[in-house]
Amino acid sequence: MSIANFIPTIWEARLLAHLDKELVYGNLANRDYEGDIKAAGNVVKINQIGDIAVRDYKKGTDITFDDVDGAQTTLTIDQQKYFAFKVDDVDAAQANVNLIDGAMQRASYKMRDTVDQYIAGFHTKAGVTKGLGDDTTPLSITSATKAYESLVDLKGALDDENVPADGRFVVVPSAFYGFMLKDSRFVAAGTAKKPDSVLTNGYIGQAAGFNIYQSNNVPNTDGTLFKVLAGTRAAISFAAQLTETQALRPESSFSDAIKGLLVYGAAVVQPKALACMTVNFK
Repeated sequence: MSIANFIPTIWEARLLAHLDKELVYGNLANRDYEGDIKAAGNVVKINQIGDIAVRDYKKGTDITFDDVDGAQTTLTIDQQKYFAFKVDDVDAAQANVNLIDGAMQRASYKMRDTVDQYIAGFHTKAGVTKGLGDDTTPLSITSATKAYESLVDLKGALDDENVPADGRFVVVPSAFYGFMLKDSRFVAAGTAKKPDSVLTNGYIGQAAGFNIYQSNNVPNTDGTLFKVLAGTRAAISFAAQLTETQALRPESSFSDAIKGLLVYGAAVVQPKALACMTVNFK
């Protein structure tokens, strides 16, 4: 009999670290209307006050009263995602790691990544796109200068819509960030981050009046046409609730199991506070 039959399997005490993406978009939406979400299908009605006119006054004439009713936006909680996993009793007994805690961390990350991609998809609702490229004629980013100039164009487009300068963000793909690192106007500002010190929320620095974030969830078509989103947190409202989290013992196996249900939704409530620039790197 081989001695190998007597060598026990060693369960490593350290869980292998995953190469996860930075999750950005979920942190750039406001949660002003989250409220008390109980189940999928909840609807939040968001009202805006209409413009109030200023008119000439003539003594002895009637004045005109404006209605304050403005546009109404609907935020519908129409997304439902779940996770479910189990850990066999034998595995749990042999392992000197907490497999359930590790699995919960993975489930949490995958949920947040799903939400991140969902919010990134709202680039189609951006109200500011004129002069910022499209699928037919994208802006070609082939140098550090062009990358910086495209941010200046984004700034101007938001300025034209009276979007507050405070708190502006832009989310760029890694190739764009690479060009920015070569531009002295980005580096000289003293806010550029070394590649190994990018913060966990994807923040990489400032330029042209934007807080710049890097994400691998930037929507793109076959890795060519990238939708670079910019604006303020006033643009997108997001609401979510983990409505169910249950621990159980499945009848068909000797194991512990956990399942969870997340319901969520988002809406662009200020389209003019959101700009989308279409770029490629050819």
